[in-house]
Amino acid sequence: MTDPLDFTGKRVLVIGGSSGIGSGIAQGFRGRGAEVTVTGTRPDAGDYLEAEDSDFRGLAYRQLDVTDRDAAGALAEAIGPVDVLVLSQGIVHYGRKEFGREGWDEVIDVNLNSVMDVARAFHDDLAARGGTMIVVSSVAAFKSTLGNPAYGASKAGAASLVKSLGEAWARDGVRVNGIAPGLVPTKLTTVTTEHPERREGALRSIPLGRMGTPEDMAGAALFLASPLSAYMTGQTLVVDGGLTLS
Repeated sequence: MTDPLDFTGKRVLVIGGSSGIGSGIAQGFRGRGAEVTVTGTRPDAGDYLEAEDSDFRGLAYRQLDVTDRDAAGALAEAIGPVDVLVLSQGIVHYGRKEFGREGWDEVIDVNLNSVMDVARAFHDDLAARGGTMIVVSSVAAFKSTLGNPAYGASKAGAASLVKSLGEAWARDGVRVNGIAPGLVPTKLTTVTTEHPERREGALRSIPLGRMGTPEDMAGAALFLASPLSAYMTGQTLVVDGGLTLS
């Protein structure tokens, strides 16, 4: 019997896969036999190994500045077609910076505009291979994000984009789904995870009693890219340990 989670021979690209959730997803696909490329903003993988706790075992690396509106097209031409495209790029600005125009624009550019830029660049190749696209948004898409209006709006936009592209691209043979993570320790969530009182308060609000992990998100991504979800498109899976249930 064929293993539906065997990705041997498949090509996977994880945008923003140099660290955090994206890295966990990339390693999840690598562990299932896929040929995986990740992108990040630094010139090469070695720069991450010096500055961050990144895991590039068995992965290919490409530099990509998603704020360059033409860069995604150039990347698509450079690496060729992929079977699975994971969009896990994201930034956040704290200290009420997102209320200002500059902070707002920066977050929207990375978290929303670049999602469509990359999706557009890889659409034709995904269609030719009957591929899948997975957009990593956040539970912030479905609730108020006090202090971070751009982050919340961008993630809500990304979740909405999953619905629109899921319907529009189904006719092209491309399935588009998403993942909305809850609280996962990454460099974007240190304001909570490295603050003892905030962390404990957050844990009390999670029914499963723990924070999520990049590996938890990888499990959801593997499912969404596999034949197990062949009849799903336009859906965003909330993977949050029950955080948003009440």
